[in-house]
Amino acid sequence: MSARDAENGVKRDSKRDAENGVNHNFARAVKESNSEHPVKESKNYSIIALMIALFVSIFSFQLNISMLSPALASMEYELHISQVQVGLIQTVFFTSAALFSLFLPRLADHIGRKKVLLGILTATVIGSFISAITSNIVILSIGRIMQGSSGPMMPLCLIMLRERVKDGKRYARLMAILTSVNGGIAGIDALVGGWMSSACGFRSIFWIMALIAVFAVFLVICTTEESKAVNNAKMDWFGVITLSIAFLSMYIAIDESQKLLNARFWIISLLVCVSIVFFIIFWQIEKHISNPMVSTNYMKHRRTWGLLSTTLLTMTGVFAIMNGVVLKFAQDKISGIGLSEALVPFVTLTPYAIVGFLCGPISGFLASKYGYRRVLRSGILVSIIGLLCGIFVMKNPSIPGLVALSVLLGISYAGVANIMLNGLGIVLSPKDNPGYLPGMNAGAFNLGAGLSFAIIYAIMGMFNVNITQLSIQSSSSISASASSNAASNAVQNVITVVKSVPSCSSYVSSMIVGAVLLVGAILCSLWIPKSED
Repeated sequence: MSARDAENGVKRDSKRDAENGVNHNFARAVKESNSEHPVKESKNYSIIALMIALFVSIFSFQLNISMLSPALASMEYELHISQVQVGLIQTVFFTSAALFSLFLPRLADHIGRKKVLLGILTATVIGSFISAITSNIVILSIGRIMQGSSGPMMPLCLIMLRERVKDGKRYARLMAILTSVNGGIAGIDALVGGWMSSACGFRSIFWIMALIAVFAVFLVICTTEESKAVNNAKMDWFGVITLSIAFLSMYIAIDESQKLLNARFWIISLLVCVSIVFFIIFWQIEKHISNPMVSTNYMKHRRTWGLLSTTLLTMTGVFAIMNGVVLKFAQDKISGIGLSEALVPFVTLTPYAIVGFLCGPISGFLASKYGYRRVLRSGILVSIIGLLCGIFVMKNPSIPGLVALSVLLGISYAGVANIMLNGLGIVLSPKDNPGYLPGMNAGAFNLGAGLSFAIIYAIMGMFNVNITQLSIQSSSSISASASSNAASNAVQNVITVVKSVPSCSSYVSSMIVGAVLLVGAILCSLWIPKSED
């Protein structure tokens, strides 16, 4: 070996030792850095456990609607209150749910979604407890307001699922499973609620609600992780207040308009004006504030108005049909089928809920393969076909026809369109403000539900017919000995009552109006942009 080769060998060995030393020192430095500032690793929670926790949480909210509905008559009897007061208690709950849905998802972006979810579940437990023990209608209303804080349960749970499941196709399938419970567990919860109400009284239902919510709290604590939005700016409470006033005014105006001929239109006009004024104020606040609840740029974007208008028109076209018109038609002895009140759910809401629950996962799979927008439009299109078929059912009343109509709308709306609208509210949200669109979308769902009854029932009323009924009142002035006066007294106590009732044309018109509104929903869905998923 020459001297030059030996020298080169020494240089190579020195260079290798130097590199090894650098690598060793770098690894040691990283190790020491990690020991001084350890990275907080997330717990390896199971997706299955997370799904169970979110499923039970959503179910605890759904019980406030589906399980209590059959018990409204029992509440009226046990609390010695009128039907109007019972309806007011329900209105208080839905109004509360609508208002909380507007801002709680956005608040969760700031302070933590797990924290907010536990907060609304705790409020649901307390509200259920208050409602179960009180006999005072005011205290009961307070309990229902607290239960209404669970209104944003669905969007909040879907956002939390999105934080854990980054794969778009997998998320679509899991999202559909959660959303399918939005209409109840295949109608079983409503049937159980009716049975418990008749056997144990309506208070037992509130105790069940409290127990389910407590179980949900335990699952959320044990199986979910905390998450926040990237932007940690302060909450825009001025925007929350002005938007809430605008929404509440419009919501009450719509509720008042449902009274039709008895509606006070000066109040409706005043509330609409208040709503417009406060929305303008809200817009100006969001335009100039540094940390807006919703950026005006986002509100101008077609992902906002495209989705919200589609949700509003879809709900307006379908909700009152299944939750009002079909039920009324089933019990109508003149123009409908004339079923008993106990039998009606078995041929309408139960098949509707069953197929909606079963089709949810299927629609999620289709969305993961073909996209949310395409599946949404398919669901709305089939709903239009269902309403057009409903015209035939309204003209030819039959139980099989009514069941078929309920099943078709259960598949197309409850099992497809409703799920896609909820899913789009999540996947279209910007990463720096993931809570605004689900919250406003929930508001569109609630407004659409109220607007549906106002519009469809108003159109139905135009085609109602007047019928004459004879009401015979007993008279204490009739005596056995005064046979000559008995006939005259009997005639005097026969009262003629003119009553406006739906005709066949009334029911047909509701189907046509619903179909027209859904056509508008399909057109609005063309504004919805394609999601990144």
